Amino acid sequence: MKPYIKLLLLSGVLAGATACTDLDTDIKTQYTTYPDNPIATSAKLEACYYYLRNEAGLGRNYWEGVMLQGDELMGVSFNGSYYDNGRLANPSIHDLKPDTPGVGQMGDLKSGISYCNSVIVEIGGPEGKDDIVAPVRAIRAFYHFMMIDLYGDVPLMSHTPEEGEVIERAPRADVARFIESELLEIIPQLTEENNADTYGRPNKWMAKALLAKLYLNWGVYTCGDVTKVTNDTPNEKLNELVAVCDDIIESGIFEVGKGYRKKFFPNNGVHIKDFIYAMDFDPVKVPTRYVGGHQLDRFMTFKKANNCNIGPWGFIPAKSVAGVYLLIPECVDRFNLPGDERNLMILGGPQYATSPVNFEFTNTPIMFNGQQVAYTKEIELIVNQVTPINQLNVGADSETANLMKGYHLGKYPSIAEDYTDRDRFGGNDIPIFRYADILLSKAEAILRGATPTMGHTAASLMNEVRDCAGAPHVTGTPTLQDILDERGREFICEMWRRQDLIRFGQFENDWGFKNTANPGAKTELWRRVMPIPLGEMETNTNWEQNFGY
Repeated sequence: MKPYIKLLLLSGVLAGATACTDLDTDIKTQYTTYPDNPIATSAKLEACYYYLRNEAGLGRNYWEGVMLQGDELMGVSFNGSYYDNGRLANPSIHDLKPDTPGVGQMGDLKSGISYCNSVIVEIGGPEGKDDIVAPVRAIRAFYHFMMIDLYGDVPLMSHTPEEGEVIERAPRADVARFIESELLEIIPQLTEENNADTYGRPNKWMAKALLAKLYLNWGVYTCGDVTKVTNDTPNEKLNELVAVCDDIIESGIFEVGKGYRKKFFPNNGVHIKDFIYAMDFDPVKVPTRYVGGHQLDRFMTFKKANNCNIGPWGFIPAKSVAGVYLLIPECVDRFNLPGDERNLMILGGPQYATSPVNFEFTNTPIMFNGQQVAYTKEIELIVNQVTPINQLNVGADSETANLMKGYHLGKYPSIAEDYTDRDRFGGNDIPIFRYADILLSKAEAILRGATPTMGHTAASLMNEVRDCAGAPHVTGTPTLQDILDERGREFICEMWRRQDLIRFGQFENDWGFKNTANPGAKTELWRRVMPIPLGEMETNTNWEQNFGY
């Protein structure tokens, strides 16, 4: 088992992590005293990261509301079971509503910013504390980044509002520039150490990776009208993007390594040199079911796995799984490179269990109701007056054939103890920023017109990423479509596909049943930002809902 990082999320600190989402602080505000107790200080800092682990941060709502909007997954129902008023279907067909649960991350992101601001006030003032405050400002910048990526115009929470001050949403471009200025200011103050003490914490490399991601999407965030974004939208930050990527490359700290699948096993962690910044999950110390890999395991494993002779990871799950996330056929088709280890994540056709020790595939067939589980790539829906097409109904789960519709993803394996001892709380750390992303971001920047550096070409950078999985090298100059397809293989079900499709002008493309179930998805370009959650609109009555919602 992994040597889990022990987080100091003290109950008293979390109780103080108030949900007062509209209070911000000026970073120069200061108390006259500073807490000398290192344990209390550490706990305060750890609580700044709590909101990423929350169900609405990078938790269940994020998986269901954001990742299902891409061309990777669709959320199905079984004769209405798991439809849940469109919780999974609406994002899958680009028909989000302000009250769809997957829209609701804004509240937690704002709460995270507010708590960061309170910590900055308390420990940020005394001279010489920049190195303590800088990580808090980095995570605060990340919360702002997530908000503009999802919602467009959002409140810029960088000051303490005066009594009675009305909180307004700032233009997306202004918040992007704020994030940039924050990162540029704090990067020199952040530690360059990258070890067990900094794992899962903002350091200089996390901040630079966030800055690279901001620059990669700069044209989208600053264009003023998201409906005008195309694959050719100008980006004035391409050379700056290359420079930031070069800083990370030249550090010599990170590498893609050899062997793709092991990066996502339950024993992953600080030893994975591809991880620049990851959410570290300890199912004993910080049980967070809906954020770790088991959100994907529960929803992407064969629905009746606990009634099989053996489960996909070499044991019979002691608790049920839902099995309602299916891979879209167009996604499956991208995994077509000979010798590519990433193909092994795509679970299709006759199914065999993996070893619970090393997760290598065995010759033991997974049997259910007297027959081997065999997934079919094409997904047939049951459409009638009771379950219209927008419910994405695959039929009753009492029929074995319905349970085998659609391929599944085997990226985040489980261990038996997660089911027997921890109620499906998983310990797979989830990467946010990876070195492979830095390499492919630089490759994309070069193809979009940035000046090449360090002797790199788009092909050489892309091939370095492919070497990890044993995929064949590209020859000649890859196209931007090649880069997008490679990103789809490399980062499947991490957190970037929706963002990538918008940047490449392909968010409205036809895949799965999206444009059939919701014909408006082809032309409603305003869906490139999500609706402001209903609760936020009810609290901030001065706000206008995003256009179209």
